[in-house]
Amino acid sequence: HGVGAKCVNAVSEWFVAEVRREGKIHQMSFSRGITTQELKIVGDASSTGTKITFMPDDQIFEETREFKFELLAKRLRELAFLNPGVKINLEDEKDSRKENFFFENGISEYVEYLNKSKNCLIDKPIAFAGEAPPESGDGLIIVEIAMIYNDSFNDQLYAYANSIHNIEGGTHLSGFRTALTRVINSYARQNDLLKEKELSLTGDDVREGLTAVVSVKVPEPRFEGQTKTKLSNREVDGIVQKIVGEKLKHYFEVTPEEAKTIIQKVIHAARAREAARKARET
Repeated sequence: HGVGAKCVNAVSEWFVAEVRREGKIHQMSFSRGITTQELKIVGDASSTGTKITFMPDDQIFEETREFKFELLAKRLRELAFLNPGVKINLEDEKDSRKENFFFENGISEYVEYLNKSKNCLIDKPIAFAGEAPPESGDGLIIVEIAMIYNDSFNDQLYAYANSIHNIEGGTHLSGFRTALTRVINSYARQNDLLKEKELSLTGDDVREGLTAVVSVKVPEPRFEGQTKTKLSNREVDGIVQKIVGEKLKHYFEVTPEEAKTIIQKVIHAARAREAARKARET
């Protein structure tokens, strides 16, 4: 949440930070948040990087040497998916457990991983990216999307900003949802997959059976709450809408068979919804 090292330092019996840069190894030590060794150079370095070593404080925790391997593995796997080409190695020396994470295709592989036990309607995830400058400041807002449909009735939508999972979504997720609904409605009608007098496809319809990962990199992100559960940068909504609108429309145009398969699934969901509504009224 942006204060990780500070929190760990405060609740550790001892905590050592070691930074390798400019050819030197810099080290500083603490105990329960209090400095025990000022920053000093302890050797030469041929590489760069940071190492944090700590021991949980037994005055605070009942268990100080029990770490949940699966919980760490889940988060590190997620980070590897979101940062393609980055290698992350996890090792539990006590139990001799190791797991290495490396995904060249990033969130496309994430979507495949989430659907490994499901029956997908198309062979490969739809994946695209784009970028645009923010309203103010330097840098670029980078948008990456990967999505696929399966034959289930539930959706799985994961939103990330700067590799942080925003469990309540935010402007990047709202932009994606708006563009998705608009593009599918438009394509369905323009290609006579949905008759003019038929019902419109709602957001719930187009998300049935959808698995999607929406990842954005924002130079100056703003979140609601300290736990960063929701992205609130207003301009991100419009940028995501524009990129999804252009890229998804292009995908449908160049792969009409996949587009037809997806839209038939969505129309089926819409008709089932309408039939349920009429049954309730009756």
